Amino acid sequence: MHTTAVLSRDPSAAFSIEPIEVDEPRAGEILVRIVAAGICHTDLVSRRAGAADRPILLGHEGAGVVAAVGPDVRAVQPGDHVVLTFRHCGTCRNCGAGRPAYCHRATALNQFGRRAHDTPRALVDGSPILDGFFGQSSFAGYALTTEDNTIVVDPAIDLAVAAPFGCGFQTGAGAVLNALRPESGAWVAVYGAGAVGMAGLLAARTVPEVRVVVVETSAARRELALELGADAALDPADGPTAARIRELTEGGATHALDTTGVAAVLGDAVAALGVGATVVAVGLGRGTPPIDVGDLVLHGKVIRGCLEGDSVPSAFIPHLLDLHAAGLFPVERLIARYPHDEVGAALADQRAGTVVKPVLTW
Repeated sequence: MHTTAVLSRDPSAAFSIEPIEVDEPRAGEILVRIVAAGICHTDLVSRRAGAADRPILLGHEGAGVVAAVGPDVRAVQPGDHVVLTFRHCGTCRNCGAGRPAYCHRATALNQFGRRAHDTPRALVDGSPILDGFFGQSSFAGYALTTEDNTIVVDPAIDLAVAAPFGCGFQTGAGAVLNALRPESGAWVAVYGAGAVGMAGLLAARTVPEVRVVVVETSAARRELALELGADAALDPADGPTAARIRELTEGGATHALDTTGVAAVLGDAVAALGVGATVVAVGLGRGTPPIDVGDLVLHGKVIRGCLEGDSVPSAFIPHLLDLHAAGLFPVERLIARYPHDEVGAALADQRAGTVVKPVLTW
C-alpha cells in the first residue's frame, strides 16, 4: 500500500515527509487507514533509535478505519472505526490478572517488535523501516496492527479527538480512576498540566465533589486548567508548593498525580500529601527524589507507579469515550489538529506551550 509517512532519520534534525510502501496484512494482522495520530512525548524521546540508513516510523496514538484484515482476524472487520493502543500478549500472568500494561512481553511487543516471519512491514526507497512502535507506528497513512491493540469504537466519534485516548488520555485518566480512585470529598493534586495531567484533572472531575489543585509552570495552561474545573492552579515559581497545598487542603492532599518525571517534583508531591495519602507517578524521569523517609513512615504515605493508566484498553477506552460523549470528559479543549506535513509547526506549538495535544491528520 503506497502512502506518506512522517519519518525520523536523525533525532537532532526535523522529521521528514516521505513516500513509503506498507505491506498487506498477513496472519493476525490488521491494515488500518490512519485518519489521525496524536504526538506524545514518548515519540520524541524514542527518535534516537533511528538512523540515516534505517529511518524510524513512530506514532502510538493512532485512530482510523480498518482497510483490510489478514487470516485469523475475527475481532474487527473492514470498515470498523478503531483507536490504536499498546500491545500485550494476553496470556502471561499479568495479562491474566487484568494488568496488560505490565505484560511480560511488553518490551518485545511494543519497542519495534518484528513480525514472526521477520519480513518488513514497511519500506522506504526499497529498504526496511524501523517500525512496530507500540505495535502500530501510526505516523503514516496506513498502519499494520493486531487484535490486541485495535479497539473498535463508535463510528460517530471524531477520530482526531479519539486518537490520544490510546495512550496519553488513558494514562492520565487511568492513573486517577484506576490507581488513585478518589472518593467524594477528596483533594487531588496534579503536577504538570500537559495532556496526561489535564486528562487526570478531567477524570477527577467526573467523581462528585472531588476538588483538584494543579501545579504548572505555564500561565496559559494554569488558566486552561481552571477553565476545565480545577479549584486552584499554582505556579511553582511563586514559592514552595507543598506548604501551599497543605494549607489549601487543610492538612494535605488525599491523592496526588505526578506527570512530570522530575525527581524534585515527586518529592514535593509526597510532602504535599496528608496522612495515609497516595501519590501516583507516571512520568519516566531520572534522578532520586528528595523524600523524607520519616515523613513517609510517620504519616503512612504511599508512593506507587502506574503505566498506561493501569487500564484494560478494550474496556477503559470505550468507557472514557462514553464520558466524553456525555460531556464529562471534554478533551477536545486540549487538541489542535495539523496536517501531517505540518509536523514541524505542531512540535513548535507544543514546545511553546500554546498547544496541549497536537494531533496529525491524514
